[in-house]
Amino acid sequence: MVSSRTFSALDSYVWTLTYKWAKRTHPKKSKHWIVNKYFGRLNRSKMNNWVFGDRATGAHLPKFAWTNIRRHQLVRGKSSPDDPALLDYWSQRRQTRTPPPMDKISLTLAARQKGICPLCGQALIAGAEYEPDSPREWIDWFDAMKKRLHKHHFAYRRHGGSDESKNLRLVHSECHRQHHAGDSDRK
Repeated sequence: MVSSRTFSALDSYVWTLTYKWAKRTHPKKSKHWIVNKYFGRLNRSKMNNWVFGDRATGAHLPKFAWTNIRRHQLVRGKSSPDDPALLDYWSQRRQTRTPPPMDKISLTLAARQKGICPLCGQALIAGAEYEPDSPREWIDWFDAMKKRLHKHHFAYRRHGGSDESKNLRLVHSECHRQHHAGDSDRK
């Protein structure tokens, strides 16, 4: 199967659906009006004139064709992981696995904070109140919880703060949301 062809076919199908929706929503408008209202280069990083979305907010439907295609290496012949003659083949194949689940900055921040969220004072990950025995333990914990943790800036980027680790701290996503809930009130 060729992913790029499938993604293009899906994009074509979604375009047809969105165009039909726009035509049904605005039955008295011309094709040019509909195209100008709903389609265009809404995502600046992708050079495509047919992105469906809202020009005012910049919200848009991502294209399937924008998905990064990751190739995988096929298993050679009838190679079996149980064949003792192919131990080197399988060990090399296992070494080129997926990247680690956690970046170095998050690992450094977690160790520096001793696993505690500075906003609420609770453990970043339940059961991580003690300092782990190895970096692997941190990685395992964060792999399970990584979507629930955010990097928070001491000095906001909009106020000139940087993305260096000295300006970051690791916090619960819920604590982060609550902390920034009143940002519109602050100047």
